[in-house]
Amino acid sequence: MDQKQQKAVVLVSGGLDSATTLAIACNQNFDCYALSFDYGQRHRSELMAASLISKTLGVVDHKQISLDMRAIGGSALTDESIDVPLVPIKSASTDSASTESEIPAEIPVTYVPARNTIFLSYALAWAEVLGARDIFIGVNAVDYSGYPDCRPEYIAAFQSMANLATRAGVQGQEIIVHTPLIKLSKAEIICSGLALGVDYSATISCYDADSEGRACNHCESCRLRAEGFRAAGVEDPTHYQN
Repeated sequence: MDQKQQKAVVLVSGGLDSATTLAIACNQNFDCYALSFDYGQRHRSELMAASLISKTLGVVDHKQISLDMRAIGGSALTDESIDVPLVPIKSASTDSASTESEIPAEIPVTYVPARNTIFLSYALAWAEVLGARDIFIGVNAVDYSGYPDCRPEYIAAFQSMANLATRAGVQGQEIIVHTPLIKLSKAEIICSGLALGVDYSATISCYDADSEGRACNHCESCRLRAEGFRAAGVEDPTHYQN
Protein backbone atom coordinates (compact mmCIF):
# COMPACT_ATOMS: atom_id res chain seq x y z
CA MET A 1 0.00 0.00 0.00
CA ASP A 2 1.30 3.44 -0.85
CA GLN A 3 2.25 5.27 2.34
CA LYS A 4 0.16 8.28 1.34
CA GLN A 5 -2.90 6.04 1.72
CA GLN A 6 -1.89 4.59 5.09
CA LYS A 7 -3.97 5.52 8.08
CA ALA A 8 -2.57 6.23 11.52
CA VAL A 9 -4.24 6.79 14.87
CA VAL A 10 -2.46 9.55 16.79
CA LEU A 11 -3.02 10.21 20.49
CA VAL A 12 -3.45 13.97 20.94
CA SER A 13 -3.68 15.43 24.44
CA GLY A 14 -3.33 19.10 23.52
CA GLY A 15 0.19 19.29 24.89
CA LEU A 16 3.52 20.12 23.31
CA ASP A 17 4.67 16.54 22.79
CA SER A 18 1.46 15.21 21.25
CA ALA A 19 1.18 18.21 18.92
CA THR A 20 4.71 17.54 17.68
CA THR A 21 3.94 13.86 17.26
CA LEU A 22 0.84 14.64 15.20
CA ALA A 23 2.86 17.00 13.00
CA ILE A 24 5.47 14.30 12.45
CA ALA A 25 2.84 11.73 11.49
CA CYS A 26 1.24 14.17 9.05
CA ASN A 27 4.63 14.99 7.59
CA GLN A 28 5.22 11.28 6.98
CA ASN A 29 2.15 11.34 4.71
CA PHE A 30 -0.15 9.33 6.95
CA ASP A 31 -3.87 10.02 6.90
CA CYS A 32 -4.13 10.93 10.58
CA TYR A 33 -7.00 10.12 12.90
CA ALA A 34 -6.60 12.02 16.17
CA LEU A 35 -7.79 10.54 19.46
CA SER A 36 -8.22 12.49 22.71
CA PHE A 37 -9.69 11.63 26.10
CA ASP A 38 -11.84 13.45 28.60
CA TYR A 39 -10.77 11.21 31.47
CA GLY A 40 -11.61 13.44 34.41
CA GLN A 41 -8.41 15.49 34.29
CA ARG A 42 -8.22 18.71 36.28
CA HIS A 43 -8.99 20.99 33.36
CA ARG A 44 -10.79 20.75 30.02
CA SER A 45 -8.73 23.46 28.36
CA GLU A 46 -6.29 20.85 27.05
CA LEU A 47 -9.18 19.21 25.18
CA MET A 48 -9.94 22.48 23.44
CA ALA A 49 -6.25 22.70 22.55
CA ALA A 50 -6.33 19.15 21.18
CA SER A 51 -9.30 20.04 18.99
CA LEU A 52 -7.63 23.20 17.67
CA ILE A 53 -4.33 21.43 16.97
CA SER A 54 -6.09 18.58 15.16
CA LYS A 55 -8.01 20.98 12.94
CA THR A 56 -4.94 23.09 12.22
CA LEU A 57 -2.87 20.10 11.17
CA GLY A 58 -5.67 18.73 9.01
CA VAL A 59 -6.55 15.36 10.49
CA VAL A 60 -9.13 13.19 8.74
CA ASP A 61 -11.14 12.76 11.94
CA HIS A 62 -10.80 13.64 15.62
CA LYS A 63 -12.57 11.61 18.27
CA GLN A 64 -12.87 12.57 21.93
CA ILE A 65 -13.71 9.69 24.24
CA SER A 66 -15.04 10.16 27.76
CA LEU A 67 -13.62 8.00 30.57
CA ASP A 68 -14.24 8.37 34.29
CA MET A 69 -10.79 7.88 35.77
CA ARG A 70 -11.81 10.06 38.71
CA ALA A 71 -13.73 7.03 39.93
CA ILE A 72 -10.36 5.33 40.42
CA GLY A 73 -8.33 8.38 41.45
CA GLY A 74 -4.82 7.81 42.73
CA SER A 75 -3.32 10.77 40.87
CA ALA A 76 -3.06 14.50 41.41
CA LEU A 77 -4.50 14.89 37.92
CA THR A 78 -7.71 12.97 38.67
CA ASP A 79 -8.16 13.46 42.42
CA GLU A 80 -8.48 17.02 43.68
CA SER A 81 -7.68 15.90 47.23
CA ILE A 82 -4.09 15.32 46.00
CA ASP A 83 -2.19 18.54 45.34
CA VAL A 84 -0.12 19.03 42.21
CA PRO A 85 3.51 19.37 43.44
CA LEU A 86 5.02 22.82 43.00
CA VAL A 87 8.40 23.15 41.30
CA PRO A 88 9.20 26.87 40.88
CA ILE A 89 10.64 27.52 37.43
CA LYS A 90 13.16 30.06 38.66
CA SER A 91 14.90 27.55 40.93
CA ALA A 92 14.73 24.53 38.65
CA SER A 93 17.84 22.91 37.22
CA THR A 94 18.21 20.82 34.09
CA ASP A 95 20.31 18.44 36.19
CA SER A 96 17.09 17.14 37.74
CA ALA A 97 15.68 15.86 34.44
CA SER A 98 15.38 12.09 34.24
CA THR A 99 17.48 10.10 31.82
CA GLU A 100 16.28 7.45 29.42
CA SER A 101 14.57 4.50 31.16
CA GLU A 102 15.42 5.90 34.60
CA ILE A 103 12.67 5.40 37.18
CA PRO A 104 12.84 7.45 40.38
CA ALA A 105 12.54 5.83 43.80
CA GLU A 106 9.02 7.19 44.04
CA ILE A 107 6.72 7.65 41.06
CA PRO A 108 5.34 11.24 41.04
CA VAL A 109 1.77 11.78 42.25
CA THR A 110 0.98 13.23 38.80
CA TYR A 111 1.30 9.73 37.33
CA VAL A 112 -2.16 8.51 36.35
CA PRO A 113 -2.36 4.74 36.96
CA ALA A 114 -2.40 2.76 33.69
CA ARG A 115 -3.31 5.86 31.64
CA ASN A 116 -1.13 5.14 28.61
CA THR A 117 -2.23 1.50 28.62
CA ILE A 118 -5.87 2.56 28.56
CA PHE A 119 -5.31 5.22 25.90
CA LEU A 120 -3.25 2.94 23.68
CA SER A 121 -5.87 0.21 24.00
CA TYR A 122 -8.54 2.56 22.65
CA ALA A 123 -6.16 3.65 19.89
CA LEU A 124 -5.56 0.01 19.04
CA ALA A 125 -9.29 -0.69 18.86
CA TRP A 126 -9.92 2.27 16.57
CA ALA A 127 -6.94 1.30 14.41
CA GLU A 128 -8.49 -2.14 13.87
CA VAL A 129 -11.80 -0.59 12.88
CA LEU A 130 -10.08 1.79 10.47
CA GLY A 131 -7.81 -0.86 9.03
CA ALA A 132 -4.80 1.12 10.28
CA ARG A 133 -1.56 -0.57 11.26
CA ASP A 134 0.12 2.48 12.77
CA ILE A 135 -0.37 4.20 16.13
CA PHE A 136 1.55 7.29 17.23
CA ILE A 137 2.08 8.37 20.83
CA GLY A 138 4.25 11.23 22.10
CA VAL A 139 5.94 9.50 25.03
CA ASN A 140 9.42 10.66 25.94
CA ALA A 141 12.09 8.89 28.01
CA VAL A 142 14.57 11.77 28.35
CA ASP A 143 12.96 14.96 29.67
CA TYR A 144 10.04 13.37 31.48
CA SER A 145 8.67 13.04 34.99
CA GLY A 146 9.59 9.42 35.65
CA TYR A 147 6.39 7.72 34.49
CA PRO A 148 6.84 3.96 33.95
CA ASP A 149 4.56 3.95 30.88
CA CYS A 150 6.81 6.35 28.95
CA ARG A 151 9.74 3.94 28.64
CA PRO A 152 10.87 2.08 25.50
CA GLU A 153 10.44 -1.23 27.35
CA TYR A 154 6.81 -0.48 27.99
CA ILE A 155 6.09 0.51 24.37
CA ALA A 156 7.79 -2.65 23.10
CA ALA A 157 5.70 -4.76 25.48
CA PHE A 158 2.46 -3.06 24.41
CA GLN A 159 3.26 -3.53 20.73
CA SER A 160 3.97 -7.21 21.34
CA MET A 161 0.64 -7.56 23.15
CA ALA A 162 -1.18 -5.68 20.39
CA ASN A 163 0.01 -8.16 17.78
CA LEU A 164 -1.05 -11.10 19.93
CA ALA A 165 -4.44 -9.73 20.93
CA THR A 166 -5.91 -8.42 17.67
CA ARG A 167 -7.38 -9.89 14.52
CA ALA A 168 -5.03 -7.76 12.46
CA GLY A 169 -2.01 -9.03 14.36
CA VAL A 170 -2.83 -12.72 14.10
CA GLN A 171 -3.58 -12.29 10.39
CA GLY A 172 -0.07 -10.98 9.84
CA GLN A 173 -0.87 -7.27 9.61
CA GLU A 174 1.66 -6.04 12.14
CA ILE A 175 0.58 -3.20 14.42
CA ILE A 176 3.37 -0.66 14.93
CA VAL A 177 3.43 1.79 17.84
CA HIS A 178 5.49 4.80 16.77
CA THR A 179 7.26 6.90 19.40
CA PRO A 180 9.13 9.54 17.39
CA LEU A 181 10.00 11.63 20.46
CA ILE A 182 11.11 8.91 22.82
CA LYS A 183 14.86 9.63 22.63
CA LEU A 184 14.67 13.40 22.09
CA SER A 185 15.28 16.13 24.63
CA LYS A 186 12.53 18.68 25.13
CA ALA A 187 14.60 21.21 23.18
CA GLU A 188 14.99 18.78 20.28
CA ILE A 189 11.25 18.13 20.31
CA ILE A 190 10.54 21.86 20.14
CA CYS A 191 12.97 22.40 17.28
CA SER A 192 11.44 19.48 15.38
CA GLY A 193 7.95 20.86 15.82
CA LEU A 194 8.89 24.37 14.82
CA ALA A 195 10.45 23.02 11.63
CA LEU A 196 7.07 21.43 10.87
CA GLY A 197 5.11 24.59 11.63
CA VAL A 198 3.67 23.66 15.03
CA ASP A 199 2.20 26.65 16.87
CA TYR A 200 3.19 25.94 20.45
CA SER A 201 1.19 28.89 21.75
CA ALA A 202 -1.89 26.75 21.07
CA THR A 203 -0.65 23.85 23.21
CA ILE A 204 -1.20 23.29 26.92
CA SER A 205 1.22 21.16 28.93
CA CYS A 206 0.48 22.34 32.49
CA TYR A 207 -0.81 19.92 35.11
CA ASP A 208 -2.87 22.63 36.76
CA ALA A 209 -3.91 25.10 34.04
CA ASP A 210 -6.86 27.38 34.68
CA SER A 211 -10.16 27.39 32.77
CA GLU A 212 -8.62 29.70 30.16
CA GLY A 213 -5.73 27.34 29.55
CA ARG A 214 -3.13 29.51 31.26
CA ALA A 215 -0.24 27.55 32.76
CA CYS A 216 0.51 27.64 36.50
CA ASN A 217 4.29 28.14 36.01
CA HIS A 218 5.00 26.00 39.06
CA CYS A 219 4.42 22.33 38.23
CA GLU A 220 6.90 19.76 36.87
CA SER A 221 5.41 19.90 33.38
CA CYS A 222 5.75 23.69 33.27
CA ARG A 223 9.36 23.35 34.42
CA LEU A 224 10.28 20.86 31.70
CA ARG A 225 8.50 22.90 29.05
CA ALA A 226 10.16 26.19 30.06
CA GLU A 227 13.59 24.56 30.21
CA GLY A 228 13.00 23.11 26.74
CA PHE A 229 12.32 26.49 25.20
CA ARG A 230 15.36 27.97 26.96
CA ALA A 231 17.62 25.17 25.76
CA ALA A 232 16.26 25.51 22.22
CA GLY A 233 16.97 29.24 22.28
CA VAL A 234 13.36 29.96 21.41
CA GLU A 235 11.00 32.41 23.06
CA ASP A 236 8.51 30.62 25.27
CA PRO A 237 4.99 31.28 23.85
CA THR A 238 3.23 29.72 26.85
CA HIS A 239 0.37 31.71 28.37
CA TYR A 240 1.03 31.84 32.12
CA GLN A 241 -1.35 32.78 34.92
CA ASN A 242 1.16 35.29 36.28
